[in-house]
Amino acid sequence: MPNVTIARESPLQDAVVQLIEELDRYLGDLYPAESNHLLDLQTLAKPDIRFLVARRSGTVVGCGAIAIDTEGGYGEVKRMFVQPTARGGQIGRRLLERIEDEARAAGLSALLLETGVYQATRIALYRKQGFADRGPFGPYGPDPLSLFMEKPL
Repeated sequence: MPNVTIARESPLQDAVVQLIEELDRYLGDLYPAESNHLLDLQTLAKPDIRFLVARRSGTVVGCGAIAIDTEGGYGEVKRMFVQPTARGGQIGRRLLERIEDEARAAGLSALLLETGVYQATRIALYRKQGFADRGPFGPYGPDPLSLFMEKPL
């Protein structure tokens, strides 16, 4: 298997911008706009976001981020995505583990997330990694197309 690295990088690189555009198209095909809670590239580049890039043999194949809520003491998992051609190699799991490491290093007590109900593989990964269902949090309201999850750290 080719070498996979995961590191904090800028989301403003051309290859990452293309990956985020691919993610936006994917989510746009699954959910209506009001059920897509996406952080834009400029927000992903802010200091309270830890943006991670997965590379396989140097090529961008995935990403994930943690948005730090210092008032709430938690981090929110955002923008988790692995290109379809790179799936099956544990890259998503490794990204999520690195996000957990970043959250612990920031002194956060929990990771929270919102994901879409039609993403069974992603939901299974979150559950396998110890996330449990919970109600809406932060800026979110109830949405039949959203699933909210939490993992204490």
